[in-house]
Amino acid sequence: MILVTGGAGFIGSNLVAGLEESGAGPLVVCDRHGVGDDGRTIAKRQLEACIEPEALFPFLDTHRAEMQAVFHLGAISSTMETDASLFARNNYRLSLDLWRWCADANVRFIYASSAATYGDGAMGFDDDGSKAALAALRPLNLYGRSKHLFDRRVAALIAKGAPQPPQWAGLKFFNVYGPNEYHKGNQKSVVATAYPVAAAGQPVRLFKSYNAAYADGGQLRDFVWVGDCVGVMLWLLQHEDVSGLFNVGSGQARSFEDLAKALFAALGRSPEIEYIDMPESIRERYQYFTEARMARLRDAGFNQPPTSLEDGVASYVRDYLMQEDPYR
Repeated sequence: MILVTGGAGFIGSNLVAGLEESGAGPLVVCDRHGVGDDGRTIAKRQLEACIEPEALFPFLDTHRAEMQAVFHLGAISSTMETDASLFARNNYRLSLDLWRWCADANVRFIYASSAATYGDGAMGFDDDGSKAALAALRPLNLYGRSKHLFDRRVAALIAKGAPQPPQWAGLKFFNVYGPNEYHKGNQKSVVATAYPVAAAGQPVRLFKSYNAAYADGGQLRDFVWVGDCVGVMLWLLQHEDVSGLFNVGSGQARSFEDLAKALFAALGRSPEIEYIDMPESIRERYQYFTEARMARLRDAGFNQPPTSLEDGVASYVRDYLMQEDPYR
């Protein structure tokens, strides 16, 4: 049995689909009913159970002997949320409780960290999981801090030889895009946000640059296709000897202009882009560059090539966004 917290969410529902397609399971989703566009993100899946978060630990205790792995993807993920207690309860304490349960039950534990832990990127994007390296990072928001706090707690537990799950992995996801993110509001990827505009024949709007080193639209991100994220998690499930903190990205920074051009190409349109003022409230803390260092995951044996931005956007647009049913 495999349990996925946040399994009705964006990355979680794609993981559940990938697990089902691989023949893994039985599969259990832990999430709020109604999450994921009223359950449409998991409507096509064959599930053993779908439980509310309050029932999580009673369920785990009841099925302790059957549980193979817990994928912990559930979290408060909004970078605009300002209630620190929500992050402490949902992103830190719940993660720690699950870590301890998996360690005690000898169950594998794979959890979602985030590239938001790197803050403004001044310290680089090296997924060094040592206590000293993690202590140097400065996340910019409560979401990033909550993820970073748990990463640091794991590093401390490992360093002192505390009980740990038989396999564990923390995954620092970068800018993920793909199907089933439609419920995320202003947290959706630029592809999902810009698609209806471009499909309606209108120009896509991107922020102007306020950094002389970057042209308008030349701000760089590591955009990663959600299928590649699922590929990493399925690979980890097949390689129980691999543990650690790992970046999950494409390993290549691309510009927002590149992304917009890929969107127009998928639609068969010539690019039409307008540059608008960036809100003053975010100008001082805006990230102009992110790029996942993928060496540690590669050194661990993961050798699947990343999906190119052009191929990923084309698949997203043609196989999902243009379809009557856009859900995976």
